[in-house]
Amino acid sequence: MKKKKLNLLIELIEQSIKRVASHLWFERLARLGYAAKGVVYLVVGLLAMQAAIGSGGRTMGTSGALQLIITQPFGRILLGIVTLGIIGHVLWRLVQVFFDPGNRGQSINAKQIVKRIGYGCSAIGYTGLAWTAVKLIMGTEAGDSESIEDWTEYFLDLPFGRWLVVLAGVIVIGVGISFIFEAYKAKFRCQLKLRLQSSSEQSWTVGLARFGIASRGFVFGIIGIFLIFAAIQIDGSEARGLGGVLTALAKLPFGSWILGIVAFGLIAYGIYSLIEAYYRRITNPEGNKNN
Repeated sequence: MKKKKLNLLIELIEQSIKRVASHLWFERLARLGYAAKGVVYLVVGLLAMQAAIGSGGRTMGTSGALQLIITQPFGRILLGIVTLGIIGHVLWRLVQVFFDPGNRGQSINAKQIVKRIGYGCSAIGYTGLAWTAVKLIMGTEAGDSESIEDWTEYFLDLPFGRWLVVLAGVIVIGVGISFIFEAYKAKFRCQLKLRLQSSSEQSWTVGLARFGIASRGFVFGIIGIFLIFAAIQIDGSEARGLGGVLTALAKLPFGSWILGIVAFGLIAYGIYSLIEAYYRRITNPEGNKNN
């Protein structure tokens, strides 16, 4: 009897999520999420590019980008819009976790499970970014270390924490490799309404996406390496987020060139995310695509 009630509750929750996700406002919120992500990566990439060419920019992560946005004229309003978009992206990722709407009707296999876990991790990450944005709007300072170094320290203090951090590093490296593979295979094309673009626009979109996704994968790989190094040293301060990785790249031999290439890739990813905000196929849990 209890099992029947639990199954009924789960079914009611699923139906409620489906109804919400099928509304037009949800699609618009999901698109705003891609646009917000694009703005954040554009800010990070442009500042890193300025730092690379020595024109006064500085390397920073996504939290730093939010801090910069709020210092602009009407910054709280701008950051409020970006925050709403980030929340929309979190909700879209959660729908993908529970329903994977792009693959409705297909049996769940290991590949689909891994994808859904990836969507879940993305939702968690952007939830943290949204919370950082809310704190900034409320006047509370927040830094990149709050999301990577402190968490690494926390896990290192747990039983078997060292191995948990190593596992996290391996997973992040795996995510980075998957991004690079995605850029090579260009399977993202089936998620875009490219038929609405001219042939030259399609070439630019695909080119930007490939370079941007590959650059993001490269950065993820380095973040994973730093996590493993932090586990080996048993020192959470050795972990690095996006901003820390960009700073580390700048200190390498020919660092300005390496940083410039990665910064250009992040700019490309930001532009691609803005393009994705309009051309992305947002599929509801029933499997209907909004074209």
